[in-house]
Amino acid sequence: MKRIKTDLCIIGAGSGGLSVAAGAVQMGADVVLLEGHKMGGDCLNYGCVPSKALLAAGKHAHAMTTGAPFGVKPVVPEVDYAAAKDHVRRVIAGIEPHDSVERFEALGVKVITEFGSFISDSEVQAGDTIIKARRFVIATGSAPFVPPIPGLEDVRYYTNEDIFELREQPKHLIVIGGGPIGMEMAQAHARLGSKVTVLEGFKALGKDDPELAAIALERIRGEGVEIVEGAMASGISKTKTGIRIETKDGPSFEGTHLLMAVGRKPNVERLNLAVAGIEPTRGGIKVDAQLKTTNRRVYAIGDVAAGLQFTHVAGYHAGVIIKSALFGLPSKASNAHIPWVTYTDPEIAQVGLTEAEARAAHGDALEVTRFDYAENDRARTELATTGLVKVMIVKGRPVGASIVGKQAGELIQVWALVIANRLKIGAVAAMVSPYPTLGEINKRAAGAYYTPRLFDNKMVKRIVRLVQKLR
Repeated sequence: MKRIKTDLCIIGAGSGGLSVAAGAVQMGADVVLLEGHKMGGDCLNYGCVPSKALLAAGKHAHAMTTGAPFGVKPVVPEVDYAAAKDHVRRVIAGIEPHDSVERFEALGVKVITEFGSFISDSEVQAGDTIIKARRFVIATGSAPFVPPIPGLEDVRYYTNEDIFELREQPKHLIVIGGGPIGMEMAQAHARLGSKVTVLEGFKALGKDDPELAAIALERIRGEGVEIVEGAMASGISKTKTGIRIETKDGPSFEGTHLLMAVGRKPNVERLNLAVAGIEPTRGGIKVDAQLKTTNRRVYAIGDVAAGLQFTHVAGYHAGVIIKSALFGLPSKASNAHIPWVTYTDPEIAQVGLTEAEARAAHGDALEVTRFDYAENDRARTELATTGLVKVMIVKGRPVGASIVGKQAGELIQVWALVIANRLKIGAVAAMVSPYPTLGEINKRAAGAYYTPRLFDNKMVKRIVRLVQKLR
């Protein structure tokens, strides 16, 4: 058995773990990184990267059918599903070197390609190596949650971890779960030529602002995706041509392929948390505002830290703990300024509080300003007029923003900047946007906050008349 002493031992080489490792080693710390599966974690191999690559393939196919209003004759695209998956694989392969063992070893990180498990409150074993570290970072991420639906164990089903390896075009894909993963994959497959049915036990896109979710769902339904809400799967069985899904107190549905997309579970099984004095929670690992676990030597970040499960959150967490672990400075994490995006078409983006959350928190002090894509000239040129932005404002300061529409994920970044830096709405109103751009939507939404104050204000009108008389 080999033994290593180090400053920092990171368990998991996904987005968060890699960010900590790269930052810490380049600042002079001795770093050991443990990864028993794939470098780059879920985001590179099974999540953000492959899903957006497949969505891009679907977008190209969809464009071939929707050109008539632009004077381009629509055609039915000849989709090579396996070739679309080749595109996904090439995108992953292009990013892999950045996340590779070789790159991190070149930076000076000691990489051990084994899973890590605590054997004491200050030691982890990975294969035949025991690592004793001053500080540990758990960055093991999450995996698909597969509920115990009767009969599921007897049929072939896919999750986000293997759907991108499927080379056979699904004739009729049934997706159980109407959250972001389920809806993105549903729309991508529908655009690539599959019949798609989504079964959601509650509300599809239920974590988003319902007004915005309704706009996106209407578009997706309009493209032929069957979305059935309140359809709780109660049983699954094989058929001659695929699978049958029974729903509680409802009809049954038949398809050729099944994708399970009902949520995520934290990867904690291998860690042996109890021996290290680390308290788990239902959603992962209990952490404080500094992302420290109940073992003060150990931090937990990203999906496993029982908070928002996004790649950029893991990267943000990495910055928080580098400040604390390496420099001993106080550093706390907050979700108040974290944006997120659902990459359907149209996209849905959110930062800070939704309208419902803001009303509950601030009551009558809340003002909501909004602006529609239909009033934006660039959106008109591209016939992308479906969408809107809503900004939640308290005493002149935005506390949340919600966007549905083309490039919502790009537009939300202005509001993420504003909220992160506690700027007032006037900062966006004063911004000059190039014309014509979708970015003007944000400026016009900010300007809408001042419209009643300037144009419906009798005092302002009196002052203007007085000044005109005196000049």
